[in-house]
Amino acid sequence: MRTISATEASRRFSDLLDSIEAGESVVVTRGNRPIAEMRPAVCRTGRDLRDALAALPPPDEHLRADIAEALDFVAESTGTPWDDN
Repeated sequence: MRTISATEASRRFSDLLDSIEAGESVVVTRGNRPIAEMRPAVCRTGRDLRDALAALPPPDEHLRADIAEALDFVAESTGTPWDDN
């Protein structure tokens, strides 16, 4: 992993982004202390979300009642009726 000073990163930001886009990770330092790590962004897909949700345990049987109770509380506090449709 390459290390670059904050000053150099600022001066060569476009080049830095090109390197990161090409897959390189870079540590940015200030006063010889690492302050940031820059790396390519991870692109997520709908399939990633489905897989993550499938790995979660199912909600317990009280979830629907808890949500209804919370909505009733908000409606009473604000005077806004909630429609179940």
